[in-house]
Amino acid sequence: MTLSALIQTTCLCLVLAPAAQAKSPIAEVICEPTDRMHEKLERQFGAERAATGIRGPEQLMEVWTSKSGDWTMVVTYATGTSCIVAMGENWYTHAKVDPARG
Repeated sequence: MTLSALIQTTCLCLVLAPAAQAKSPIAEVICEPTDRMHEKLERQFGAERAATGIRGPEQLMEVWTSKSGDWTMVVTYATGTSCIVAMGENWYTHAKVDPARG
């Protein structure tokens, strides 16, 4: 390998290294006691629970949405802890069309 190629490879590695170390937005899951989590979602973010589903005997999945379109997915555990596992924006609820009304 020539000196020029070695320098180019080293520079490329230095440029790409921070990108490889970047964390996912949900790399750090946020957990709180369920009451506190619900209070934060309601008061700080203006969110309300839009959907709930049972994931198993110990877990409940919740989707919280705000009027601005932000959404938060929360897992609530039987232990009394809730964790944010995903967040996003532009939430849209699809209305069902009654086929009898065309």
